[in-house]
Amino acid sequence: MNATQSLGGHNHVFLGASHDRNQRRTMIVVAITALTMMAEIVAGYAYGSMALLADGFHMSTHAGALLVAALAYRFARRHAHDPAFTFGTGKVGDLAAFASAVILGMIALLIAVDAAWRLTSPVEINFRPAIAVAVIGLVVNLVSAALLHESDAHGHSHAPHAYDHDHGDHDDHDHHHHHHHAHGAARDHNLRAAYLHVVADAATSVLAIAALLAGQLLNWVWLDPAVGILGAVLIASWSIQLMRDSGRILVDTVPDPKLAAAMRATIERDGSRVTDLHLWRVGPGHNAAVISLVSANPASPETYRHRLSNLGRLSHVTVEVERARPG
Repeated sequence: MNATQSLGGHNHVFLGASHDRNQRRTMIVVAITALTMMAEIVAGYAYGSMALLADGFHMSTHAGALLVAALAYRFARRHAHDPAFTFGTGKVGDLAAFASAVILGMIALLIAVDAAWRLTSPVEINFRPAIAVAVIGLVVNLVSAALLHESDAHGHSHAPHAYDHDHGDHDDHDHHHHHHHAHGAARDHNLRAAYLHVVADAATSVLAIAALLAGQLLNWVWLDPAVGILGAVLIASWSIQLMRDSGRILVDTVPDPKLAAAMRATIERDGSRVTDLHLWRVGPGHNAAVISLVSANPASPETYRHRLSNLGRLSHVTVEVERARPG
């Protein structure tokens, strides 16, 4: 006998607790970035400033990545009830995060190549407008980072790591989904990707300002491209980590081994034996599980699901129970 727990009408809405809020924040940052980008490009052409043009076109890549994040939120919400998505659209943000991480890695590579070329073939730097552009970029990115970090913190403020939260009876179909939204423990990688893009830009601006000031005072022209390579390495490390984290979710690795172990212990405390257990993430703060067990005196699947409800963070559970053969 078996039973599945995403009950009622099988409503598979596994979006993050702050999904809509994060979408609004990301769209605001997209608008700020796009306006700054256009202003820099127009001013660059108007005043013949290569520094303004370069920063404007560089900012366009971040604007594009941020737009991917915003559109991912929109798509996930629009198709949240689409039956074509077996376990909902909660992982769309992770797909967008992986794409953003790739873009971030390409940006790091381009910065490194350009910096290496400038080290071997130094170019004359007009320090004043270059510093002004870097300061403008830093201010814009700090504002954007503050917007995204505030939203990110909101999503993490209730992240539990212990399994002592009773989120209610999972057999109560009407209350199944909302209690997990409030206590989602998993990170929103789509928001994290957007945040890393603006932080990466802010970091390069800080490094650029320091290098340009030192170059202006000490005439160390080589310092600017050298710092550029340092910034590229820093951005690349963020990109790789984000690809790893979002990639693990996309290929359905076990999101929380401690939770899996706690599930097994909870099921087996009455002498039952778990023969198969699958745990994967279906959205920020939402995990799905399929469990097969054998018992000489099996309880109903609903009984096992009720036990698991005390662990929290399980939004969709299927339990298959088999009676052990005598002898």
